[in-house]
Amino acid sequence: MIQFRNLTLARGAKPLIEGATLQIHPGHKVGLTGANGTGKSSLFALLRGELHQEAGDLDIPPAWVVAHVAQDTPALPDAALEFVLDGDAELRTIERAIVAAEASHDAHLGELHARLGDIGGYAARARAAELLHGLGFGDADFARPVADFSGGWRVRLNLARALMCRSDLLLLDEPTNHLDLDAVIWLEGWLKDYRGTLVLISHDRDFIDAVVDHVAHIENQRLTLYRGGYSDFERQRGERLAQQQSLFERQQREMAHLHSYIDRFRAKATKARQAQSRIKALERMELISAAHVDSPFNFHFRDMAAAPDPLLVLDEGAVGYNGQAILGKLALTLRPGERLGLLGRNGAGKSTLIKLLAGELSLLSGKRIEGKDLNIGYFAQHQLEQLRPEESPLQHMLRLDPKTREQELRDHLGGFDFRGDMATTPCGPFSGGEKSRLALALLIWRRPNLLLLDEPTNHLDLEMRHALTLALQEYDGGVVLVSHDRALLRASCDRLLLVADGAAMAFEGDLEDYKQWLAEQRDTTGVAPEKTADKAALKAERARAQADRQTRLAQRRTLARESEQLEKKLADWLKEKTALEERLADPGLYSNPDSAQLQALYKRQAELSASIEQAEARWLDVHEALEAIPAS
Repeated sequence: MIQFRNLTLARGAKPLIEGATLQIHPGHKVGLTGANGTGKSSLFALLRGELHQEAGDLDIPPAWVVAHVAQDTPALPDAALEFVLDGDAELRTIERAIVAAEASHDAHLGELHARLGDIGGYAARARAAELLHGLGFGDADFARPVADFSGGWRVRLNLARALMCRSDLLLLDEPTNHLDLDAVIWLEGWLKDYRGTLVLISHDRDFIDAVVDHVAHIENQRLTLYRGGYSDFERQRGERLAQQQSLFERQQREMAHLHSYIDRFRAKATKARQAQSRIKALERMELISAAHVDSPFNFHFRDMAAAPDPLLVLDEGAVGYNGQAILGKLALTLRPGERLGLLGRNGAGKSTLIKLLAGELSLLSGKRIEGKDLNIGYFAQHQLEQLRPEESPLQHMLRLDPKTREQELRDHLGGFDFRGDMATTPCGPFSGGEKSRLALALLIWRRPNLLLLDEPTNHLDLEMRHALTLALQEYDGGVVLVSHDRALLRASCDRLLLVADGAAMAFEGDLEDYKQWLAEQRDTTGVAPEKTADKAALKAERARAQADRQTRLAQRRTLARESEQLEKKLADWLKEKTALEERLADPGLYSNPDSAQLQALYKRQAELSASIEQAEARWLDVHEALEAIPAS
């Protein structure tokens, strides 16, 4: 096991961790958390042997193989598959020894082949191919040189190479950056099955919660190990922070705001599965908010000008590149207040669609109709490159709005944690997260009435993601969101759109249904060749499964419509009953009583009470029925 005994870690003169004493047992999966600059990356360097403690002891079993993801990938001529196979150092050593032994007729050749079998060497290429497929690479990519891939895809190659290593300790620092949602879901499953010890840094709440069984948190130079997943950690830390009065008061204000929003959303939402999923996510935000009350981020969308309705319409549109359509028959209407999440496998066209909505791509056919006074706020990773490296955050703001007082601009930047000297420091050396925060600060200042967000959480830490989620709750404009952060998608989107097979269609379900859809897609594309009869049976079975799924979705829609009708009736009846009770409570009604009128009022009150009671009972029955319908 890994043991820390009274360990002190520092970077230069800055102490990061003091007096840490804890144990990480074999097979534990530990999420390493803490604010930026608290020492997470330095602790990783310590575990890799690249940094040494100032005092105390760190014991790692000397025979353990430690794997981590390299930060850089040179422009190598090696094929992608061979590059990934290099992650298993013993495999490559044995392969070279076998080649040499065969050339020299070495008597140890049999032993080498036996050892190759022991380590699963004969299936190594299949394992490497599985890793590449899971991370979004196609068969045609296997033979491509590493140098041919862009930076984001090289990061995926580095990740595949680290996973290829048969490690005892796996260190992963932000592994979901540069991944899309289907790759994140695949990686989550892979790590759940990983048998070694895992230490993980990630800002994806759902991902951490699904993978880890312990959380090591760095705060005030103390390293504390919590038992349980990330939600358990948030609850435990939130309870401790709530004891601090000033933070507790802020927490209560935040929770009251969230509760108000949940009530407002509940009143207008249908009870379809996706809407229910979002309500549950918002309710959970109340529980986790206590763990983030000391966040340095606190910003809001500024009041926007009147928004057109609809904001934007696509009518029978087709879009693509070089005259070749990628998506066709696009029919989409975006309205103020609508929250749309885009789902789809890598390369299906999500970013293409959002670029079309942003006006960065033109239609090959069809119509794109903008509402009058449409003001689009578009966030994409390539826009970080448009920041002027020689200018500070404040200079960017002054260039954007030179007529506003400097203090007001500084206050806005402070909500994104650009305070003091940070606001006047050139942004060239900023980290990816700091540049993303600056780009968001600039976008929000423009008062957009339609937000197009393409992976806005890349490089953002948990605190900033939480602040962004809260800010989106208040925003009254339209939102189209592409993200691999399921917590953000679940809390921010009312409707999901699936981009697949050259089309964009409504997805009747929630993110758990989408996870199942991805699994079905992988099963379909990854099936080994069968005999014709087996293929026919498999096709028939899938058709039956699809028919069952459609039946369940139809049942959900029917129940959701009934629920919506019940809610509308309940709202009307409750309003009438309240007005009636106020009238019956008026003393003037009894000063010169009209017995017939009073009898009619009391009768109507009884009728309303009975109708409300019956409707509420039926509403509960409907939701019990919804919950009873299997999700997949």
